[in-house]
Amino acid sequence: MEYLNAFLCGGILCAIGQIIIDKTQLTPARILTGYVVAGVALSALGLYEPLVEWGGAGATVPLTGFGHNLAKGVREAVASDGWLGVFTGGLTAAAGGIAAAVVAGVLAAALFRPGDKR
Repeated sequence: MEYLNAFLCGGILCAIGQIIIDKTQLTPARILTGYVVAGVALSALGLYEPLVEWGGAGATVPLTGFGHNLAKGVREAVASDGWLGVFTGGLTAAAGGIAAAVVAGVLAAALFRPGDKR
């Protein structure tokens, strides 16, 4: 059941994104940014955590999950470090994902050239 919930949750989030792409003039960059902001907003309202509990990786892997992770990190850092946590909490919580994205970008840049037809 855990896998089914993850698949359904991730699939619904992707379907919403596809509908937004098909029905609006928004660029993919704006949609991706909107998903991160939506994750932060839903987390701040306390609505994303129940989705994470139900959907598991289907809710934490997409960009909304990244926004949720940022908000959760800020909340925990503010509780332990005070207002300094507003600046450090999100990056601390998301450091693994950010580092993986940077490493993947560097590897892609090293292995491929723009316009390369490999």
